[in-house]
Amino acid sequence: MGEIFRESDDSHLDMASGPEPPTEQSTLFPRASDVIYDMVCVGFGPASLAIGIALNDAIDPTLNGGHTDFAPKVRFLERQKQFAWHSGMLVPGSRMQISFIKDLATLREPRSSFTFLSYLNHKNRLIHFTNIGTFLPARVEFEDYMRWCASHFEHITHYGEEVEEIIPGPTSAEGGAVEYFTVVSKDTDTKEIKSLHARKVVIAVGGRAKMPPGIPVDPLIMHSSKYFTHLPKMLSDAMAPYRIAVVGGGQSAAEIFHDLHGRFPNSKTTLIFRDSALRPSDDSPFVNEIFNPEGVSKFYNMTSEERKKHITTEKATNYGVVRLELIEAIYHDIYMQRVENPDESQWQHRILPETEVVQMEREQEAARILVHTKSQNGPQCAAPLEFDAVVVATGYQRDSHEAMLEKVRDLQPAGISGWASDRSYRVSLDEAKVSPHAGIWLQGCNEQTHGLSDSLLSVLAVRGGEIVQSAFPNRYANADSDDSWVHASP
Repeated sequence: MGEIFRESDDSHLDMASGPEPPTEQSTLFPRASDVIYDMVCVGFGPASLAIGIALNDAIDPTLNGGHTDFAPKVRFLERQKQFAWHSGMLVPGSRMQISFIKDLATLREPRSSFTFLSYLNHKNRLIHFTNIGTFLPARVEFEDYMRWCASHFEHITHYGEEVEEIIPGPTSAEGGAVEYFTVVSKDTDTKEIKSLHARKVVIAVGGRAKMPPGIPVDPLIMHSSKYFTHLPKMLSDAMAPYRIAVVGGGQSAAEIFHDLHGRFPNSKTTLIFRDSALRPSDDSPFVNEIFNPEGVSKFYNMTSEERKKHITTEKATNYGVVRLELIEAIYHDIYMQRVENPDESQWQHRILPETEVVQMEREQEAARILVHTKSQNGPQCAAPLEFDAVVVATGYQRDSHEAMLEKVRDLQPAGISGWASDRSYRVSLDEAKVSPHAGIWLQGCNEQTHGLSDSLLSVLAVRGGEIVQSAFPNRYANADSDDSWVHASP
């Protein structure tokens, strides 16, 4: 189903139990900056956090049969100032769209101390959550769960560092193969350039806001990812009769449109989208099995044509669809307006289906935003619509790794132009040019080869373990292993 949240500043989040520091850190240890790290993760969102948890569990002697000789040198780099997950879309009352069992650990290792149930137990809410009788926690609670997990890794996480590029390190004297990579980052405050050396690099930077072409840069035209954090600052009078438009027909657009009714009770809101109607997401049990961890291998082993067909067929689980109960709530609101006044032009909240936005503009700083539209496959409307703010919910682009890896292109195998990843998410590089102990892994940008779950939360727990196994295949090796992390001291 639509797992937009199946995967900044969070000062707005004030959980009753508080985000107190953890009672103990993870079993990973901080290292000096001048060492060669065994792994550096670029980005510290849910994907990298799941890897950190899998590493921690691999070290935990109570989970790995008593082995204690696995001590990798690891660091996480994150552009934001603190851990945050979709902070701009923590709409009050919104719930998760996946079971809490699909947390960051349970499906890989139910005994892990990083499961959602462990979090609830730590917060003294386990029995109270049980009394709710749901598998779907509030979104704000699940975000707090992930922040609780992330707090265990603060000692090896550097926030406020934006990675700019990955540079191949010098080659070895004997074989001429690259032994490590240099990760170049910039401090977001001081602009200081920093660098780390790492044998393994994981790029998990998430998606960047996708805005339709031709949309001007304007503080009152914002992507849905900034809705909760940005819009209230721009429209500060909650009781003012604002005119607000939401562009998009998926879950985020519907949630925002519905939330605006209560957030700005005197405002006039308009939902604009191309489709003929809001369509429900398909979360039926058999269909939902495409998000099972084993579904990744099944999808990966398909031909290119089979993959394309499946993505098209399964689109209704995640893209441009809305949970049925939200559709019904919005329909009820629209219907009650129809009861009170049959003239749609006078309604406070309107929906414009089969409508395409062709242009936005604002002639003067104090003027309203003019939105030019046209009927789908029809003529452009004569008069533009006027709004005080526009929220654009048109998804994300997942191509940030392209620029980061520009200087690694010479290491690609002959005949390969794109960044192809194998089943374990490891980027295909020329084995003659790169040491087997060095490599790059991509997260969240492999939908075409690994399926619709690639950018979602559903498989993160298992995928984190898969990447640990791929990056450290001999993690329980004997003392004669040539991997530097074996028997490494804290």
